[in-house]
Amino acid sequence: MAKRIVIDPVTRIEGHLRIDVEVDGGKVQKAWSSGQMFRGIETILLGRDPRDAWLFTQRFCGVCTTVHAIASVRAVENALKMEIPLNAQYIRNLIVLAHAMHDHIVHFYQLSALDWVDVLSALKADPSQASALAESLSPWPKNGRLELKAVQDKVKGFVEAGQLGIFTNGYWGHPAMKLSPEVNLLAVSHYLQALEYQRKVNQIVAILGGKTPNIQNLAVGGVANAINLDNEATLNMNKLFMVKDILDEMGAFIEQVYFVDVCAIAGMYPDWLGYGAGVTNYLAVPDIPLDTKGRRFDLPGGTIFDGDLATVKQIRTFDDWYFKKNVSESIAHAWYDGDWTKHPYEEETVPKYTSFDDSKK
Repeated sequence: MAKRIVIDPVTRIEGHLRIDVEVDGGKVQKAWSSGQMFRGIETILLGRDPRDAWLFTQRFCGVCTTVHAIASVRAVENALKMEIPLNAQYIRNLIVLAHAMHDHIVHFYQLSALDWVDVLSALKADPSQASALAESLSPWPKNGRLELKAVQDKVKGFVEAGQLGIFTNGYWGHPAMKLSPEVNLLAVSHYLQALEYQRKVNQIVAILGGKTPNIQNLAVGGVANAINLDNEATLNMNKLFMVKDILDEMGAFIEQVYFVDVCAIAGMYPDWLGYGAGVTNYLAVPDIPLDTKGRRFDLPGGTIFDGDLATVKQIRTFDDWYFKKNVSESIAHAWYDGDWTKHPYEEETVPKYTSFDDSKK
């Protein structure tokens, strides 16, 4: 007989997400995901000055604030067909890229890694063997025996004190976990290092954006950063070199730690790579503009359908007609009034919350 399991909320990945699954004979037969917190940004913005919209919109989320702010301010600029000064583009780009580094590191290590890494298994590892393995893969200087022994002792202290904190209630010892004790020790060490490096790269967002989360430097038409290379109160050479030093340090962590760990996890769990593919249609909007008009980008945009690279179609600008014409959204399964599918320009999202219905809302 089928059994219904509800996980609400899914705390480590998304605190507003609910997952319902129907299990029969140990296999998931049906599944539903839902988010039932109405944030109401569309309603909050009604009647407000569009130049202020980005300040409110970025508060849609407490993690991905920056991208909401950039998207909102660009929406106004694109509607007005504005050109953005090149220095303003560069400052925005640095903020977006620094935030992306932070976000990717957090997602892999803090949000996902503990599904693959057995923290308690690290207590059985030989730090010397773990260090030798790490040094065969990467020149990262923090993979030494003494560093790994210190991490092992720290985890041991947590266990002995009964203070596992975020490591409580993991799948420790589960047969699906395939990493050896030495690899687990490396992964736990890098998990703890990632906490420091995601904080470090966020300093760039704070330096250029005024603070983080919720940057303060955007303006319709550019940024509000004063630039004077000889003034300590403005964006000057000292701050630019600080940004460069952080980016250099982050580049080393990403190439010598993060990339290596992603490859190691993928190599140890190849049978998992096909799960969760879902709909294999992909959309990317171009980003990191390199000119004032938004005609040249460092990151290209486009679409791929059915996971087939032969279907790639490029999106060249924010105003690309192919992009503007073909986006639509459906509220058929959302708690809004109606069940329409419309272009965003034509929408009106009016909340109408009802009970959870497997086949409807």
